[in-house]
Amino acid sequence: MRNWLRIGALLPLALLLGACRDNDLDSLDRELAELRADPGELTLEPLPPMPVYRSVDYRHADQRSPFQARLPESRELPVGDTDLAPDQTRPKEPLEAYNLDQLDLVGTLTVGGQPSALIKAPDGNVHRLRVGDRMGTDFGRIVGITEASVQLVEIVPTGRGGWIERSTLLSLDG
Repeated sequence: MRNWLRIGALLPLALLLGACRDNDLDSLDRELAELRADPGELTLEPLPPMPVYRSVDYRHADQRSPFQARLPESRELPVGDTDLAPDQTRPKEPLEAYNLDQLDLVGTLTVGGQPSALIKAPDGNVHRLRVGDRMGTDFGRIVGITEASVQLVEIVPTGRGGWIERSTLLSLDG
């Protein structure tokens, strides 16, 4: 009885598959065989002419970059104070090898009531700094750390033999 049920179920399936067969399949096979034997000639459109490249000389490399803010022009350079001169014999800290624009503030944290700043150097290393630590090429010393910024005091030369303090702020948003 089971065999008859199986045969009864397979018979309609075989009839359906037989009905799907295309009667012109033999003519399609003949046409494909003819194309394989003689594919004909392939014609391609010629390539368009190559454009002529003309280089342009850039003559403004010695001028201020348009992507950096202008410094306010001062008519007179400040004299500064020679007592502010940084200690040149002091051993440098690791982040004093980089300009401040190369360093990124990536986070701040407070451990035991002491705020710390997480500074990423160009080499990819992240350094944990506290108030009093130094960074930047202009003898910058960290004087304050908030949740979103680090305040530095840098000692920069005036160009007239003296030194002045400059306040700088690094923030999380760049």
